[in-house]
Amino acid sequence: MTDTCLVVRSAEMYEGKQLTQIFAGIATGTVGSQRICMHKVTIPAGVRGEVHVHENHETALYVVNGRSLTLYGDRLQHEAIAVTGDFLYIPAGMPHCSINLSDTEPCDGILARTDPNEQESVVLRPDLERFLPWT
Repeated sequence: MTDTCLVVRSAEMYEGKQLTQIFAGIATGTVGSQRICMHKVTIPAGVRGEVHVHENHETALYVVNGRSLTLYGDRLQHEAIAVTGDFLYIPAGMPHCSINLSDTEPCDGILARTDPNEQESVVLRPDLERFLPWT
């Protein structure tokens, strides 16, 4: 934990377990945060993320640009479409899968999660892939 304010100029990008591009921002690894992470996330054009869950952590996302479809629920039976300017909330323990609805443009967002390590709480759920509408 730090006792000062810090600025993070994110140049580091990594691919998350769920196949999104994550630009490191606020997290345990960058500033020593203990209860929150905040990153820029990109779903590349035409990409569908992996079905996953954050078992003990809530997620909030602000869509900076683009359109995404999030399928969610124990059988991925629900959907939420978020577009530029929208906020999306995903409760802890909710299985979900995000899809960029454009084949030509990325979908960018600002992600906040109650897990300061961000990727540690990502649990892939390949057992739910069978519920995706195109499988």
